[in-house]
Amino acid sequence: MSEKTTDEEMLFEHDPKGAFAQFVAPMAGYGVTMASFFRPTVTEQYPREPARVMPRFHGRHQLNRYDDGLEKCVGCELCAWACPADAIFVEAASNTPEEQFSAGERYGRVYQINYLRCIFCGMCIEACPTRALTMTNDFEIAKYTREDDIYEKEDLLVPLADGMLATPHPMVEAKNDIDYYCGEVTGPTAAQVDWVASRRPDDPSLKTVRVAEEAH
Repeated sequence: MSEKTTDEEMLFEHDPKGAFAQFVAPMAGYGVTMASFFRPTVTEQYPREPARVMPRFHGRHQLNRYDDGLEKCVGCELCAWACPADAIFVEAASNTPEEQFSAGERYGRVYQINYLRCIFCGMCIEACPTRALTMTNDFEIAKYTREDDIYEKEDLLVPLADGMLATPHPMVEAKNDIDYYCGEVTGPTAAQVDWVASRRPDDPSLKTVRVAEEAH
């Protein structure tokens, strides 16, 4: 009595090439491994050398400014609502003629990011309507205490660039928040500089401020 023919035997009878290919297929993976033996080592010598990260790597957040020094954050809290890990806390306050920190009606008086919760998904920067919040390539944010992993506004706000004027100060005359967002403000005006000089004559930013050539 003949034994029942297996699927492998039937495949070999009808297509011997296919059966052979199936037989050697597991060995193909070893070929990749063997080829890697002879490639140069690419181990990064971190921390002795700076780590190389991709340009779009999601690292530490930063709060940005406009060219005249005013903050872009308007305290809308959309980033906090979009955060799936509940890692962001924002408390807004109203700008006043004597305390103008951002271009608009409100600014982020309190801004916290808890990096013990943050999963670096980037949903917060997608939700930001003014591009106030972006992410840098900085990943070295580990601290020795849990409290230090809660970053405050002063830890996230970018320093003043050369030519900017420290806040608070008024917005550029005859400009609104839409004009700021559209890039029509290229730096502080003489009126803004005079305003700060009359109230804070010792402000360090007055020494490096550069008045914008055009502020129409």
